[in-house]
Amino acid sequence: MKKQLIPKNWAEVMWAYSPWLEIDLKKSEKMVFVTGQIAMDKNGVPVAPDNIEKQTEYIFESISTILIEWWMTLDDVVKAVIYVKNINDFSKISPIRNRYFANSKPVSTLIEISNTVKQGCDIEIDVIAIK
Repeated sequence: MKKQLIPKNWAEVMWAYSPWLEIDLKKSEKMVFVTGQIAMDKNGVPVAPDNIEKQTEYIFESISTILIEWWMTLDDVVKAVIYVKNINDFSKISPIRNRYFANSKPVSTLIEISNTVKQGCDIEIDVIAIK
């Protein structure tokens, strides 16, 4: 079970995220760590090079597919880290992120990086989910 924690003096949460989450792990629950996903197809070809919105959508759909294998959905995500090559893409990524995380509101971090492991991929996302 997860519980969103927002301190009394904390600024109003304006996006789909939680400042803190309390996780009560019981025997019947499982935690899944999804390694960083980039917009690369099964042949190793970048998907939608230089289009951050399409890459972001592709990655969230990939993560969703991975979670289904564990009988989970994006609603079970409790932590997300998003790595971007250009921090100015935040305004393009954020609405997509907020749509996919509208229910889960995970603890989140967005970090600018110099590169990803594949030329043409401008964003990488990893998550932790609990069910």
